[in-house]
Amino acid sequence: MIVFITIPWFLPAYRAGGPIQSIAHLVTNFKKDVEYRIICGDTDLNGEPLHGIVKNEWTAFNAYTKVWYAEKDNLSDVICKQIEQLQPDTIYIIGLFSWHFNIVPMLFCNAARKIVSVRGMLHPGALSQKKIKKRFFLTGLKFFGVARKIVFHATNEGEAQFIKDEFGIDANVVVAGNFSKQMTEQIAAPKQVGYLTLVTIALISPMKNHLMVLQALKHSTAQIVYNIYGPIKDEVYWESCVAITALLPNNIKVNYFGEIQPDQIDDVLLQQHVFIMPSKSENFGHSIAEALGAGKPVITSSHTPWNNLEMNNAGINVADNVEAIANAIAYFAELDETAYRQSAEAARVYARDRINSEENIRGYKRLFFETN
Repeated sequence: MIVFITIPWFLPAYRAGGPIQSIAHLVTNFKKDVEYRIICGDTDLNGEPLHGIVKNEWTAFNAYTKVWYAEKDNLSDVICKQIEQLQPDTIYIIGLFSWHFNIVPMLFCNAARKIVSVRGMLHPGALSQKKIKKRFFLTGLKFFGVARKIVFHATNEGEAQFIKDEFGIDANVVVAGNFSKQMTEQIAAPKQVGYLTLVTIALISPMKNHLMVLQALKHSTAQIVYNIYGPIKDEVYWESCVAITALLPNNIKVNYFGEIQPDQIDDVLLQQHVFIMPSKSENFGHSIAEALGAGKPVITSSHTPWNNLEMNNAGINVADNVEAIANAIAYFAELDETAYRQSAEAARVYARDRINSEENIRGYKRLFFETN
């Protein structure tokens, strides 16, 4: 079976975060009876040209995956032409709102099966951003009956419900979870009572809630180092974060290290105590999964698949307010070495038990091979 994937960005691009990693892990882990063709742009999220790629021709990513890095000129025509020439069994569309990579293949390209992977874009928190444009497009999909001809891919049951809330209970939805990177098992960083290192690895945007973390740190009396990694997606939002940082007390130190390559994450996590990212929505959250897999307890919201953290001693799911985040930070700051190591090991176990590759494989068999 040929699965033709349309996605705005793919490796070596990395600034767009989760969807890139999701597809990279998919074509690495799910390979029986499938050949992949991925068409994507030739730049990263910030418009910077990708290095080390060959444009406008099929190049090998692995033994059963080829990638076409397309230039902007005549992009929609190129996508349609390649689909017409290859005649794939399935078009697998990653996202909803990109004209070239989502809407064009959805409306103007032909295949026996079209799958749209919504990638968290129907979560209420995500829909609240640029909502007029998104609402216009979703209304059009329903009005013209396009949604009835599509198989929707959800990565968890919560996302499946968001799809049905939007397109009706009869929407054809298949649940198949994300594969995750296998993290190196790390020895927990030494931990003293009253001292804590926090880290966030994510796009800097309102969805990730950096600002609320910084506001919570104003209330901390412990010695806290907060390390932030990731590209700035929203400059105005980052300026608000910088303004808050300037008002923090002397016991709080904030470091911004900029962008980070995926292969550097292991080393960055090594010296951190707790991963913090109280996102407004995550359909998966690869950085959360990687932190847990490396044995880092996580402070996050309940708007992710990584819930019941406190029950499992793997972290804390916080409410969307400053007080809740401040209390979670204070809890981890006061842990001693023994209690922290127990939580670190519990985080590893929690991740291991919830990232089920065999179940994911069954999900993608249903997604790609089962008729509906």
